[in-house]
Order: sequence, then structure tokens, then C-alpha cells
Amino acid sequence: MNIALIGPSGVGKGTHAEKLVAEYELLHIATGDLFRSNLEQHTALGILAERYMSNGELVPDELVDAMIEEALWKAGPEQGVVFDGFPRTKYQAIFLDDLFQEMGRRLDAAIYLKVSDQGIIGRLAGRLICRTCQTPYHVEFNPPARPGVCDVCGGELYQRSDDALETAKVRLKVFHRVTGPLVGYYQEGGRLIIIDGERAIDQVHHAIVEVIEALQRQESRSATLAEMEQIQARKSISVALAPAQTARPSLDLVLLGGPGSGKGTQAEQLTKHLNLPHIATGDLFRENLKQETDLGKLAKAYMNRGELVPDDVTESMVQERLSRPDTADGFILDGFPRTLPQAEALTEMLTEMQRRLAGVLYINVSDDEIVRRLSGRLICRNCQTPYHLEFKPPAQPGMCDVCGGELYQRDDDNPETVRARLKTFHGQTAPLVDYYQAAGLLIEIDGEGDVAGVTERTMTAAQSLVESAQSS
Repeated sequence: MNIALIGPSGVGKGTHAEKLVAEYELLHIATGDLFRSNLEQHTALGILAERYMSNGELVPDELVDAMIEEALWKAGPEQGVVFDGFPRTKYQAIFLDDLFQEMGRRLDAAIYLKVSDQGIIGRLAGRLICRTCQTPYHVEFNPPARPGVCDVCGGELYQRSDDALETAKVRLKVFHRVTGPLVGYYQEGGRLIIIDGERAIDQVHHAIVEVIEALQRQESRSATLAEMEQIQARKSISVALAPAQTARPSLDLVLLGGPGSGKGTQAEQLTKHLNLPHIATGDLFRENLKQETDLGKLAKAYMNRGELVPDDVTESMVQERLSRPDTADGFILDGFPRTLPQAEALTEMLTEMQRRLAGVLYINVSDDEIVRRLSGRLICRNCQTPYHLEFKPPAQPGMCDVCGGELYQRDDDNPETVRARLKTFHGQTAPLVDYYQAAGLLIEIDGEGDVAGVTERTMTAAQSLVESAQSS
């Protein structure tokens, strides 16, 4: 039996997963626990994740996918699994199905624990977490035996800052945006089961057990289209954004491209040519951490707990950056959006600001070429400036031209890891490309050949957008 418990933070996925583990001897896979375990045990994947975090970077999705894959291969072929909070996206659901097919297994059902947003916010207000082992409690539904003390390890219990009202509302908004396509995927496949999670823990657990027993008898009933629509996200705002007559004139650009496609190099040229700020999410993340902004502190709290930084934190960083005065005439956004839900988030941000995208430049490079490029890439250990042995060598071998720091090759630039990253990129980006193409915003640029040629094609595309904006 292989099932996934899905639903927003606070519905009790972890609590019910532990009960199922005890009752059915299932393997409990929760991305947070798996991530912490790899970090604590200093596995190869944990060391790689730690390097991303120490460089002030977000841990990429493909690394988490690899942790899931490794955990499943270690499990016995007859070992049933209960996933807790995974998959979170449609892409992850497809990844899991492909992996299970390779292993000769199948996800039997995705059980959605349905709780109203108001109920979730109320629950999060009473949630407590062990500072040592991260075991969750609730002052009303699952209180510890001794107030303030963890039953498992005796650690101190505390309330997380991200369970505060306003933060919880933002997280729920992001959750619904991301989960709409996910529940649609499972409903279409006849594997979505919705359970009322507003009841007492024992009642919800009993309902989950009834579902599992029905699955074992092959008598389970998947959610109908009407039932699914009750939990799906509201329809997103059109990508066309604000009406032309109300949108503030600015040259707002997005750069798309796989790892090693040359987005950073082209962004530098666009910044000089258009006199617009280059906003790279990696730089933005490091800036918030270094300056210890409220968002930086929140991100750091996740990282200190050995957890992945959630999308709502990244989205908030992007929104804050786009609101600064230097973006008044436009911007060049690099590294965001990476997924369709993030594209919809950007649409909402710009609509609220009475702005609209001028265009999306997609630098298209073949996978083989990207593997070749990244195998020669070097990064400065101090300031993260990128170089390439062939295309952009440093003036002095092994030394950064900018700060004099040591240059090194990242572990994730080896061919095997690069191909895994590209698989993730294509899985997440294909819907994104379709989204912007349908809106008439996508301009595809041939990213192969010498840098000067790619730059010329990029500048030509950008100039066409400038002229279009001036004439509108």
C-alpha cells in the first residue's frame, strides 16, 4: 500500500502518518525529516544541500527529488509507504509516478485532508514544535504530557514565527495556487480521495483507515470533478495583467533558460543596454540573509531547522524587490518564475502594481550543449561570480577578477547531476513556456554558438520590445 497525505500545513498530515506507520508498518517519508536526516548524517546529498545553504542559495528541487528516490530504493520491495506532504506540485506527482513505474510500484491514492482556511489559521495559532526533534504538538488537539516539554526527547516546545496570522494567510494562498494542478492530476487519474479533516483526530484517522481498507478491497471511490473543484485554487488572473490603459508604462522582462544557458551573461548585457536593474533570485536570497531582513530571518529560521525554504518566502522577496524605486522604468528578472504557480504569482504581483510584462526572453540551448558548458564552469568561492574555462576564463587561472577569491567547480556541475537538473527544468518549465507563449509574450532566442552571436540575438529581441513599448 502506497499513499500520499496532502493538504496545507496544519491539517495533521504528520500526526496521521505516524498513526498509519504504527498500524500498517508503512515507511513514513516526509521531505522535512528526510532533508534533516541527510544534513545530519552528512550524506553526499546532504553535503551538497549544505553547500547550497552555506552559499546563501535555495536548495534546488531536483536535490529533494534525489533524496526521495534514494529513500525509496533503500526500502524493501514489499514495504508500503505513506508520504507526508509530498508531492506538493504536479511536477513532483509526475516524478513520483515515473519513479514508481521504474520500481514496479504504484501510488494507490492521494488522500487530501480538507480543512477550511479559517480552520487552518486557528490550528496554526495553537501549534507547538519541539526545538530539538521538530515533533509537532497542538495545545488543543495534541497537547504534550507536560506543558512546554516534548514527549519524545524532552526538548523545549515553541511556536514558530511563520505560524503567525499574516504569514499563515500568505502560505495558504501559495498552497492553493500550487495544489490546484496537483489535485487535478490525481482526480483525472482516479486516485484523489478527499476526507473531511475538520473533525477530531480519532475520527479523521478512522476515515483514513476506512479508505485504506477500501483500497485493499479495490472498492475505493475517487473524488468527483465537483468535489475536487471545491478544494482547487480560484482561477488565476489572466497573464495579460492589467488593462493596457491602466498599466504603468515600464519595460518589465523575464529571462528564462536552463542551467548554463547563459542567462546571467545576457542579463549583464541587457542591463547595460537598457539601463534596467538585473534581479536574480539567487542574489536576492543572499542579500536578505546577509542584511538580516525580516524575510531573511524567516528564511534563516527554516534553514537552521534543516528545512527547505518555502515558495511564499521567495515570492515575498521578489515582490519586495520589484516595489523598489529603481524598477520604475522596468527590470530584468532572472531565476523567477521557475514554475507555473510562480508565474501566476508574478502575474498577481504585477497586477496589484498596475504593471504588465513586456516580454519573456527564452534562451533555448540543447541539453548536450548545457552539459558541455557546465563541465567547464567555475565559481568564485567569495562573491559567486561565474567563469568558464572556454567562454569566460579569468585573467589569472584559479583567481576571481572581481575580488581575487578562489575559483572552484561545484559538485552539481558534473554531467550526471546536470542531466538530473535538466530533467527537473524541462518538467517545470514546459508549462511555463506554454503559459507565456499563449499570452503572446514569449520570444525564443537561439542560445547556441558564440557568446557575441547570442548577445546580438538577445539585444535584437530586446530592442523590438523597447520599440513596441514606445509605440503603445
